Amino acid sequence: MSSLQGKRVLVTGADGFIGSHLVEHLESRGADVTALCVYNSNGSYGFLDPIAHSTDVNLVLGDIRDSGFVIDLCDGVDIVFHLAALIAIPFSYVAPRTYVETNVLGTLNVLEAVRRNDVSKMINTSTSEVYGTPDSVPIDESHTLKGQSPYSASKIAADKLCESFALSFECPVTVLRPFNTYGPRQSRRAVIPTILAQMLAGSEEIFLGSLTPQRDFTFVDDTVEGFIKMAEADLAPGEIIQLGTGSTISIGDLFDTCASVTGSTAVVKTDQERIRPAGSEVDILLSDPSKARDLIGWTPQVALSDGLDQVAQWLAANPSGNPGSYQR
Repeated sequence: MSSLQGKRVLVTGADGFIGSHLVEHLESRGADVTALCVYNSNGSYGFLDPIAHSTDVNLVLGDIRDSGFVIDLCDGVDIVFHLAALIAIPFSYVAPRTYVETNVLGTLNVLEAVRRNDVSKMINTSTSEVYGTPDSVPIDESHTLKGQSPYSASKIAADKLCESFALSFECPVTVLRPFNTYGPRQSRRAVIPTILAQMLAGSEEIFLGSLTPQRDFTFVDDTVEGFIKMAEADLAPGEIIQLGTGSTISIGDLFDTCASVTGSTAVVKTDQERIRPAGSEVDILLSDPSKARDLIGWTPQVALSDGLDQVAQWLAANPSGNPGSYQR
């Protein structure tokens, strides 16, 4: 029996890519799940729409920027998985204030709600982007933080708020810092679905930004397992654990791997809109996964080629990018 059996858990950002997978896994382990999805005029639950009328998950529309709403939502909750955030780096250059309002103030609201309701655990979602271009690799959790984009700056601020609540109030918050997660349901703005979707559509020219940055890609099922292990572990308030494979691949080599998976003969063309501003590009993100292994017993299980194949299959089955089937 899972240690999460019967636990009352709240997932913010449940309508998104990682959040919807986390809800799926938590439900399968017997947790009593409330899934917070961002309010919208269509009444959509995002990637959870396919289960809206056929699940015991409590689907709620709302906004983490509303402090009173979040406090009420956390009443009676045992564990909060906080994933709600604006994540598109390019848009953070256009509208940085919105990233502060959602990622910083929204996290503050969740922390206050956890503190006021005596929630047992909160897992805050960080990002490897908080490191910027690293001083050395592989990166461990003690590496200097560097806000190379408004997005990364907002996530650094959220992480530091978690640190402050752990130190000031002994708030039971820990920080999970995934490296580049990919998988079915990911936005087509992200590099892997961008490449694969165009290849599957038969495009002979694939438009990308810089091909030289190197990234440490983790399949979404592995990332979700990290969230669950964080919730099951007995960790000190303020603990930070990152998830990564400990290996890296350049965007150019990733393109070639995707071509091998799909059988595409496409070539790369530069899309200037995908080129980050000077000084803002992160050249390499390579994790040291030893802390995750030692403290929570987490190791990635899905090889990149296998994960890319799963993404390609999902894109082929969902060419419009709609939520598609709840089950993979």
